[in-house]
Amino acid sequence: MESNILLGHGSGGKLSHNLIKDIFIKYFDNSILKQQTDSALLNIISSNIAFTTDSYVIDPIFFPGGNIGKLAVCGTVNDLSVSGAVPKYMSASFIIEEGLSIKDLEAIVSSMADEAKKAGVIIVTGDTKVVNKGQCDKLFINTAGIGIIDEKYKTISTGKNIKAGDKIIINGTIADHGMAIMAARSFGNFKTDIKSDCACLNSMIKDILDSNCQIEFMRDATRGGIATILCEMSENYNIGIEIEESKIAINENVRGMCELLGFDPFYVANEGKIILVSPAGDADKVIETMKKNALGKDCSVIGEVVDNHQGKVILKTCIGGKRIIDMLAGEQLPRIC
Repeated sequence: MESNILLGHGSGGKLSHNLIKDIFIKYFDNSILKQQTDSALLNIISSNIAFTTDSYVIDPIFFPGGNIGKLAVCGTVNDLSVSGAVPKYMSASFIIEEGLSIKDLEAIVSSMADEAKKAGVIIVTGDTKVVNKGQCDKLFINTAGIGIIDEKYKTISTGKNIKAGDKIIINGTIADHGMAIMAARSFGNFKTDIKSDCACLNSMIKDILDSNCQIEFMRDATRGGIATILCEMSENYNIGIEIEESKIAINENVRGMCELLGFDPFYVANEGKIILVSPAGDADKVIETMKKNALGKDCSVIGEVVDNHQGKVILKTCIGGKRIIDMLAGEQLPRIC
């Protein structure tokens, strides 16, 4: 087997056949994929189906805490899960730059298979294209995901039931992913132990939903960080939001790197964090449930929905002041997912 990807691996001939057989089918092995039909034939019995798609162009493709393949699975699973759906099936298409190490590709595909297995998701179809050297940065991955959603959870993604008094909850520290990517880019030759929080959150979310707590809204705080999610909530639903800086956990090494580079951690990407809105009466139970899961052990109530200043997010600072949290203007940190 060749050590690097050749243009011939995308030709549809013997090299393509061997690549698919020796890597993709080897790791994504399941009865649906083995049929190698042009369309995956799925047996889905449900009146409510969640469907999502995403693309991953992260630089670098390997980083502390994960790689582009793990990220692709986690991102797709989380997009389905925060809508209240149970993730079931995924597609994965690869655009590969000529010259990519086959060893690296195999490591990425293997991690995708491991993460999908842990999340209970089956990768059932895909595609592979190879482009000339310099026409793609190593590897891009496109995914689509399908999940089944119970009727009682259909309003979660819409947020239409959010009301004043509801509590805003996050499952842990912020800005880990974005700063891990910056460190992996060797910007300023940093030596740090920061790791991405990249993780599939569907098991924790299932625990929350199974606890019979009322959940008004969920969203994963990826590009644009928690500030963007909160601003979108406030604007889209014409509600006021107040959050407390002292309640938002940030790892000290992440905080230090943000200060050194001039980043506001509220706008830095996460890949294993959700913003969740719950009625005040259910908030303690939500926190109790989340803390039982390793991905929610550092969860906290960070604020609430209020009657005043509709359409605005207000941060109560640690020194007793207040400031408006605005939507991110421009791109703070490109190609982080």
